[in-house]
Amino acid sequence: MAATTLQGRRIAFLAADGVEEVEYVQPREAVEQAGATVELVSLRPGTIQSFNHLDQSKTYDVDVTAADADAGGYDALVLPGGVANPDFLRTDAEAVRFVRAFFDAGKPVGVICHGPWTLIEADVVRGRRMTSWPSLRTDLTNAGATWVDEQVVTDNGLVSSRKPDDLPAFCAKIVEEFAEGPHPTR
Repeated sequence: MAATTLQGRRIAFLAADGVEEVEYVQPREAVEQAGATVELVSLRPGTIQSFNHLDQSKTYDVDVTAADADAGGYDALVLPGGVANPDFLRTDAEAVRFVRAFFDAGKPVGVICHGPWTLIEADVVRGRRMTSWPSLRTDLTNAGATWVDEQVVTDNGLVSSRKPDDLPAFCAKIVEEFAEGPHPTR
């Protein structure tokens, strides 16, 4: 069986200050190792500050701002978690617009931990089966999603996971879904 390839695919990672470093780094490495080109999209130019739980870690260079990014130029989107990161993203109209555009186009999206807060703000979880960090269960349910406590959940191109311990399954599944491409029946 041939390895899944993302050769020629362009993947956006949308993140802001407070991103959980491992939830950014491991998925990025997975899609890059599968051949994808990755760009970090954020709220402002410069760098973002990652965290290892509640401790500051490394900074990462932003490639493009959400205001300047065009979802049409990407094949898929990843939303890493961390508590502060998605809270900043969901309050930014351009970030929410960027996320919604992927769903409007039926493009695959991967989200982990607290990342679904941005999806809730974009109003794209209604009728979907997904998982998250446990404290988001009520938020997702109130937004119309069916929340389940599973390592990785896939619903028509949307891949969700709960926490850093789930990263091996999450990374494998996003590579698989991103290789499949758009899911136009969303």
